[in-house]
Amino acid sequence: MAQQWVDSRQQEIIIRSVNVIPMDEERVIANQTVLIKDGKITAIGSKVKSGKNALVIDGKGKYLMPGLAEMHAHVPPIDDLQPMKEVLFLFAANGITTIRGMLGHSRHLELRGMIQRGEINGPRFYTTGPSFNGISVKTAEAGAEMVRKQKEAGYDFLKLHPGLNLETFPAIASTANELGIPFAGHVSFAVGVWRAIDAGYSSIDHLDGFVEAMVPGIDTLTEQQAGLFGMFVGHRADQSGIPKLMKALQEKSIWVVPTQSLAERWFSPTYDAEGFRNHPHSKYMNPKVVDQWIQSKKTLQANPNYNTKNIESFIKLRRKLILECQKNDVGLLLGCDAPQVFNVPGFSTHHELAYLVDCGLTPYQAIKTGTVNVARYLKLPDSGVIRTGAVADLILLTNNPLTDIKHTQSIEGVVLNGKWLSKKEIDTGLKKLEK
Repeated sequence: MAQQWVDSRQQEIIIRSVNVIPMDEERVIANQTVLIKDGKITAIGSKVKSGKNALVIDGKGKYLMPGLAEMHAHVPPIDDLQPMKEVLFLFAANGITTIRGMLGHSRHLELRGMIQRGEINGPRFYTTGPSFNGISVKTAEAGAEMVRKQKEAGYDFLKLHPGLNLETFPAIASTANELGIPFAGHVSFAVGVWRAIDAGYSSIDHLDGFVEAMVPGIDTLTEQQAGLFGMFVGHRADQSGIPKLMKALQEKSIWVVPTQSLAERWFSPTYDAEGFRNHPHSKYMNPKVVDQWIQSKKTLQANPNYNTKNIESFIKLRRKLILECQKNDVGLLLGCDAPQVFNVPGFSTHHELAYLVDCGLTPYQAIKTGTVNVARYLKLPDSGVIRTGAVADLILLTNNPLTDIKHTQSIEGVVLNGKWLSKKEIDTGLKKLEK
């Protein structure tokens, strides 16, 4: 895919007369000129000069915000690099300039290196290794050994999936803490959220274990009876337990990646599964995958434990938990689990932002989860904001996203690690990816 990216290492890029959303506080700085050189923002102001060969982009009436991060992405865990590149382009075309892959493969390490060296254009890529779960880890020793191997291989994170138990989980967590490799993802049903918090998860994704922790008598139920993320028993949750949960997450500095779009689309009785076939974004997915997604929703709804009213209560509770995280200074990170049921890479990250606003966050707070918060989480002081010296990961928008979160989708162009990708090139690249 030969997109014509203009690289600021070879040619300065200047965006003129643009409204800047710096994300240091909720504000817009009108009519600024932003100079990008060597992958960094080198000047911002009303009177910025560039070299005569600079690429000039007219930003008049437009808005410039930091690039977004998707902290629960999936890059195909296969040997073939081509499908990986396609997914990377879907993210980049949507202004997603950083991703954390949450289902690892040894080729992802190679891919990460190629992106870092500029051989492939794509978002900054944080890797997790192959999944720790009930099938891949049968004993404590095997779990500890797998941690050591993944640390040695050079993965950024460990990915935990369901099926770990009170023998395997402590061995994985203590070895990871000892070696200094963060672990993130699911909370196994047998482990529960309190042990997960005590063990020091880097991030708990999907709000996994939150609902179950508040259901009286949960220890008398099987995982199947409780349902994924406690969806079949959420209506029975004792919500007076929310403050205790928030306090524990906040005190232990556990970050949370809600992936609310899964609940609002896959689990929700009101989301139209069949209608997704005609959705403008479904054309970027293989029709067989779309069929699988629709079938997976039908299978869920055919489960005798699936009760429409109870599922609606469960989704409402999730919305409340997300808002409580925001109110209680529990760090929220943007992530939607794409490609996963009804979530098309890149596009669905913008839907996730809208779902966060539906939960009660302001557009500014929602955007923080994919910019400022991620920079804090990854310890990147020069990221997630627009200021002199920051990395040039930017989105140029037609409309102001602080007034309406849906405006993050009005993309005119993307600067990815100092490289400019225009609307025309985005459209051309997307056309090639239609299935």
